Amino acid sequence: MQVTMATSPAKPDQANEDFTAATPSGVVLLDGAGLSGTTSRCSHGVAWYTRQLGGALIAGLADDSDQKLPAILSEAIKQTAALHEDTCHLDELGTPSATVIMLRTNRDHLEYLVLADSVLILDQADDAPLVISDDREAKIGQHYRAAMDNLANGTPEHDQARRDYVQALRPHRNKSGGFWVAAADPRAADEAIVGSRSIKDVTAAALLSDGVSRLTDRFGLTDWTGLLTILHDHGPAELIRRRRLRPTGRALAPWEGSRRRDRRLLHATTRRIALLLRLPNCASKGQP
Repeated sequence: MQVTMATSPAKPDQANEDFTAATPSGVVLLDGAGLSGTTSRCSHGVAWYTRQLGGALIAGLADDSDQKLPAILSEAIKQTAALHEDTCHLDELGTPSATVIMLRTNRDHLEYLVLADSVLILDQADDAPLVISDDREAKIGQHYRAAMDNLANGTPEHDQARRDYVQALRPHRNKSGGFWVAAADPRAADEAIVGSRSIKDVTAAALLSDGVSRLTDRFGLTDWTGLLTILHDHGPAELIRRRRLRPTGRALAPWEGSRRRDRRLLHATTRRIALLLRLPNCASKGQP
């Protein structure tokens, strides 16, 4: 496989809180997060957490066993929690967490796991792109965010509404009937979306943090096919550059800019994995 990636932290002087890595047969993307508006008694921080969890996931993918992706994730969460359970309070909602995408070639199939709101796009040879994301947080959040969305970003009123919104989400995080992220509870792995596709039917895969996927699913500046075209023609860095540009000819949505997030993207064209993931016997669309 051939893999290309690009990533950019929220601020130049801020640690990148996301993680991407690849093995010859798999890739991982983590979009790290704390729970803004809450305090955390974990001394390590989000960047440390995503590196530890990501390293454990890559080790699991590198193993030649046929262990299922949720089992690899569950074990990685356990291992990471064990590294700081004696020094940090991991049962608090402000403890570091991450979204997770895992992608692995297994014989003639491409297997995937998606937990939380990062986006996986499979570019299918003879069909429209298949878009996979866990939208449970968004569905729950829409019941609580009206006050926040109607206020201007950067104002004291918006900041307070944001804190109120976060507090309203707390009872739903990593709870049955709520939404799940990778944090310290290995049961989150069982809540992930999993599936597989025949490798011959997939020409490329893109792994996106929600900060990048907003080009399509929030701003509507292109559709998923157009987004894949940008990746194929110009690479992941160009997609991030376009995400950083303010949409012209329209007002910013109330929620735009309310979360300063790292923007990380993997573009994988199958039979090269990259954050262009290509498979050895499959040429990507438009390629000979």
